[in-house]
Amino acid sequence: MATINLGAIKFNWKGAYNSSTSYAVDDVVSSGGNSYVCIQAHSTAQAVGNATAYWNIMSSAGTNGTNGTDVGTTLTTQSDLLYRDGSGLQRLPKGTANQLLRINSGATAPEWATVDGGKVLMVTSSVYSQRVALSNTSTYNYFSFNHNQQKANSKIKLEVQLIGHSNNNGFTSLDFVYDNVLYPGRGAYTYSAQNNIHNLTALAYINGASSTGNKTATFRHSHATGVGTPFNIWNPTSADDNRMTTSASTMVVTEYDF
Repeated sequence: MATINLGAIKFNWKGAYNSSTSYAVDDVVSSGGNSYVCIQAHSTAQAVGNATAYWNIMSSAGTNGTNGTDVGTTLTTQSDLLYRDGSGLQRLPKGTANQLLRINSGATAPEWATVDGGKVLMVTSSVYSQRVALSNTSTYNYFSFNHNQQKANSKIKLEVQLIGHSNNNGFTSLDFVYDNVLYPGRGAYTYSAQNNIHNLTALAYINGASSTGNKTATFRHSHATGVGTPFNIWNPTSADDNRMTTSASTMVVTEYDF
């Protein structure tokens, strides 16, 4: 009866391939990240690349003989993202605050991008509470201050609320001026000869306003005949009406990007 060596009924791991070593059938070696099994015994210098005659490949390291991607080393920073391009897995570093994820212009990979529109860029306001006795002048600037425009051709909304005490009669036009451009008649007031407290409001919208930088925003009254003012007193106090304390008027410039 033939003797069977049970120890030979298995693959024999020989470690890294060595061209000076002799190999027997079922010996297994590693080379270039792959593993190979010997299919024909040989003495020396039968390289694993000669697979059909002496070796068969058992396992491959990956596509084109390269090792697989280690996700743990690919993603290096908190909030990194993983995506696949034409050659394998790639890392997309985290973006900055308020950025959005989108596909690049070539439609080949994701990228972070700053929001282009749909947001408020800057709000500038001015509050004036000093009591002012107004003369009967044709033009008077209630507010005139700088707004630091953030983007060229952005949208601008101008709002104002004036509080005053009147004892005049007539008609007054209320105008905005932004960056030396006049926006006339954005508010108007008809008043009669009586001692009353009045609250005047006006609104203007500019659809694409000049360039970036400091722009002067002004609100004024302008009388068509060259005389007149809606108030005797701007921002009246209890001295003008004992039912009130010091009042305050406000102008707001809001810049939008959409």
